[in-house]
Amino acid sequence: MAPWSWWSQTTATSKPSSQHQKEHQESTPPSPSSPVATPKSDPSTSQTPILPMNGPPRIEAKDAAQQEMPSPTELWQIGARSLQTGMFTGGVGLVFGAGVGIVRSAPPALFALFAGLQWFALGSSYTASRDLLHHAWGGEENMRSSDLMKASGVAGGVSGMVGGLIRGPKNVVPGILVFGTLGAGASYVSQGSRLAEGHDARPKTSWLDSKWSPMQKLSDKAYMEKLEEKLLRFDAEIAVIDDNIALLKSSQSSVSSQTSTAK
Repeated sequence: MAPWSWWSQTTATSKPSSQHQKEHQESTPPSPSSPVATPKSDPSTSQTPILPMNGPPRIEAKDAAQQEMPSPTELWQIGARSLQTGMFTGGVGLVFGAGVGIVRSAPPALFALFAGLQWFALGSSYTASRDLLHHAWGGEENMRSSDLMKASGVAGGVSGMVGGLIRGPKNVVPGILVFGTLGAGASYVSQGSRLAEGHDARPKTSWLDSKWSPMQKLSDKAYMEKLEEKLLRFDAEIAVIDDNIALLKSSQSSVSSQTSTAK
């Protein structure tokens, strides 16, 4: 019986000591060096927005690229204009090549064919490149004069490269430089002439407004005033004629009275 009583007394005394240690741990504040567990915040309840670190999504970039690309209808229109320009320049090249062949006493058909193909490539490539650049830069109506000049210069460089490839690889760089300069210069001259015409020339509604026209356009009011002036002139002439008739009648009556008295 002694061991059992001794074990019960030891367990009874150990329980209050363990409870006292637990209370002491709860009452003492944590030391600065010991890690403190902080509650995790829920991202769904936080008010600050979470920004992506990888930039904008790729879908928006693809949509912007698709908007910059011309539609099939616009591509068809650009191709049609470039072919029309190429056919015109190709016809000029045929005539020019035939003339050069005749002057050099060479086969004119061969010279005409070569020059026609080369001029066709120059005209069509220039028009296609310029129209594509105009579309990529927001349209011709939304571009500045400097942007138009840049687009023409780049298109001229592309056409010069095409022409240089036809004539030989060594002519590529000179063709780019020459035709790029010609395209930019022609655009600069055309822009300057348009600005000069816009500042100097007045708006004209008809060829009758020109100072060199022998006729003048009249409004309804001016036409009525002209008619009234002519009517007043006619009335004055009629009054003068009536006075002359009255004078003639009076002179005839006096002459007849004199002849009757003389008899």
